Amino acid sequence: MKTFKVTSVNISEKKGTVKKPVEKIELSDVGIAIDAHSGKWHRQVSMLSEASIAKSAKNAGRDFVPGEFAENITTQGIELYKTAPLDKFISKRIELMVTQIGKKCHAKGCAIFQEVGKCVMPKEGIFVKVIKGGVLKAEDVFEYHPRILKIKIITLSDRASKGEYEDKSGPFVQKRTEEFLKIKNRHFEFETNIIPDDRKLLEQNIKKAVTDKFDIIITTGGTGIGSRDITPDVVKPMLEKEITGIMELVRVKYGMKKPNALISRAVAGTINDTLVYTLPGSVKAVKEYLDEILPTIEHSIYMMNGLDLH
Repeated sequence: MKTFKVTSVNISEKKGTVKKPVEKIELSDVGIAIDAHSGKWHRQVSMLSEASIAKSAKNAGRDFVPGEFAENITTQGIELYKTAPLDKFISKRIELMVTQIGKKCHAKGCAIFQEVGKCVMPKEGIFVKVIKGGVLKAEDVFEYHPRILKIKIITLSDRASKGEYEDKSGPFVQKRTEEFLKIKNRHFEFETNIIPDDRKLLEQNIKKAVTDKFDIIITTGGTGIGSRDITPDVVKPMLEKEITGIMELVRVKYGMKKPNALISRAVAGTINDTLVYTLPGSVKAVKEYLDEILPTIEHSIYMMNGLDLH
């Protein structure tokens, strides 16, 4: 387990001003009560690493002291900006959840910008929400617990399930999704399964994945109008909230050039805390659907976990 150290804790009474180091801070459900950024929101506490500060010092040709970039917590031993929302930092007493990486720079309207020039906080600073509070001071140590996204891929194919046909769509889903998540600094794990076009087996697989708390279920195959195409018929009644926009967009976007795309009955939605997407069986169609779905994944997961980053 990766650990890192707190090197300074800092507060300020006004937003947009440098923070001053203090001996200790008290973290609660509003962040730091005596700090300007406290409140019942997702940006309760700001953090910045000494490595990021050192890069700014080199570029500026002068040293910076902790708190000068308005961070509440200065750290050593971790590249904070390479974490991701929903990751957690846990110490013996305190638990923090990452909620935002970077922020908008207010430039000349910011006292920090006027005093120190270009600020590193918008690119490499992060924000966290207090999950479990307590007293924090320099030299305290946190463990880094990345949020691992669990993704279940189910391929529906009578032939592939018998070994008569190589499943290409399932591996393609995994490859494209991995590529996307790596760019987002996300940690993930996949579980794959190939089953025949069987209503009962599909329902059992989905129920088990939901029970096992998978974040995402992606199925491929069975979304057409053939006699063995049963995926939407099984999945749609199981959804608690249907996400219609994505599938409608794909059908219209590609159906304007290729009318066959309009025949797809693919659906998307949520079951408990799990996102569910049903994709067609061809690799080409899977790519078209993922091109529209993947950019929405992160925000959807944040919403499912009560994190509103509008």
